This record gives sequence, C-alpha cells and structure tokens, in this order.
Amino acid sequence: MNGYKKVFKSQRVRFAILNILKFVPDKAMLKLQYRIKLGRKLDLKNPRRFTEKLQWYKLNYRTKKMTVCADKYRVREYLQEKGLSDITCNLYGCYKSTDEIDFDKLPSKFVLKTTNGSGTNILCSDKSKLDTIKIRKEIDTWLKRPCFSLGREWAYKNIEPRIIAEEYLEDKESSFSGINDYKFMCFNGRVEYVVFDCDRFVGHKRAIYDREWNYIDVGTDCEKLCDVVKKPENYDKMCEIAEKLSTDFPFVRVDLYSIGEEIYFGELTFYPWTGYVQFEPDEFDIILGEKFVLPQKRVM
Repeated sequence: MNGYKKVFKSQRVRFAILNILKFVPDKAMLKLQYRIKLGRKLDLKNPRRFTEKLQWYKLNYRTKKMTVCADKYRVREYLQEKGLSDITCNLYGCYKSTDEIDFDKLPSKFVLKTTNGSGTNILCSDKSKLDTIKIRKEIDTWLKRPCFSLGREWAYKNIEPRIIAEEYLEDKESSFSGINDYKFMCFNGRVEYVVFDCDRFVGHKRAIYDREWNYIDVGTDCEKLCDVVKKPENYDKMCEIAEKLSTDFPFVRVDLYSIGEEIYFGELTFYPWTGYVQFEPDEFDIILGEKFVLPQKRVM
C-alpha cells in the first residue's frame, strides 16, 4: 500500500500529480489507484471486497444528503434533523477565508478545520503560542487543495471549501494521548464493527472490535493495539446514535468521542481510508464486503 508514497515522498507532489491527472475518467483513475496501492485488479462488475465496494460506492451512489453529511459544517443540519444537535461540540465560527478569522475572539483553546478536507485540522491548546501567520498560510494551502481529485470521493466534490472553529475537546482521564476516537462501521443502519483509534499524533494505534466489543485481531495501516481497551460505559448509547445517523445510507462510518459520560460527534465518513487499506489478514476485507450490501440501482 505504501509503494505509491515511496515513489513520491512529498505529499504536495502527490497532490499536484493527482490534480494534473484530474482529466482521467473516474473509473479509470480508481482502477489505476487500486492497482498501485493494493497490488491487485479492481473488480467493479462483481465486487466482493469491502475495498472494491467502496470504489463502486464512489462511482454509483450519489445523493445530495451525502454532500451535506460530508461537509464538516453542514453536517450539523443533518444532526439537527435527527434530533442529535446536543452531541455537537461548540462552534465558534465559520469562515470563507483565513482573512475572516479573528484569533482575538477565539478562546485560548480551539480547533480549526476545513469543511471539505481530511486531516486538515489545527489543534490549538495554547493560543498564546500560536503562529497565526503560519497557520493562515497552511490553511490557505488546504483550501486550494483539489480534495475530490485525490481519491475521486464524490461526496466531497460539491462542498464549499470553508474553515470552521470548534471547541477543543480534552479527556484528562484517558491513559492515551489526546481524545479516543470510536469509529462505528455501519451497514444499512446497523453497527457491525468499531474501529478504536488513539494516540493519533504521537504514534497512531488502532484496535478493531465487533458489535459486542469482542476484539478482532486485524491489522490496518497503523500500529495494531492489542485487546487492552475497556468498553465505554455509554457504549450502548453510542451504538444507538451511530445507527440513527447511518440509517439513510448503505454504508457510512460514524465517528464519535466519549469523554466521561458525554458523547460528542466527530464526523461521517463514506469512504474510510479512501478504500485503499490492506487488512491483515486479507480475509477481513471480504468479511466486511459481505456486510456491505450495495443497492440494486445506481443513485445519481
């Protein structure tokens, strides 16, 4: 999977190349990327694997609601529709450009995100140490990034690139660094697996559990965390929320945080790992694929 990155080590160079190749039809580009990243042919006619079905999903399942839910600002509309506005963290502002950000009006701790990106976050734990000039330049680069052309993830194509400032969440009782991320893999409105991510910025680790919180010995693209994570006391409530948010889609990953007794919304992701993750053992890709029932008709 990392052979692609070994050839082009600079992320900026990789993004520039993919932007140049945006004229290549989506299907052809997905087949090429799948071959390069996973070393096998992509079967779109009779997809069996989870990673294959995600590529089919990009090409064939397209609704306006997906665009709303992939937008890190407008997804709040969807949560309100579902009666779940109470799990959103505080919103301090939404900006069309970095010139609109008034850092003096933001609290001492906050998070900046682009509405259409992945991994485009600034976590500020002490505003007095923030280099605002550098931050503005970095975010300006993110706003110009051709997010759709990178992995042909359709849900992001029509999102207006903006910046949001949100509450800085902390979990002072966690034994891991930062806040723990519970990613609920939901198929047709049902939680089947949970991906637990921790230590995101100091040695990313991951563990996978089934719906009943039984540890699944599966590796992905970061260090595997053994079965050492205790099931949260509010786990059943998180499952209930995840299923409520996922009921409108054949598949979506619902990301939630649990801090003390409180549950916070993270994001909705339709194409985890852009559909290019190599599971170990490989069989898990097929097991997940069996859970992913594709709609009989294409939705455009």
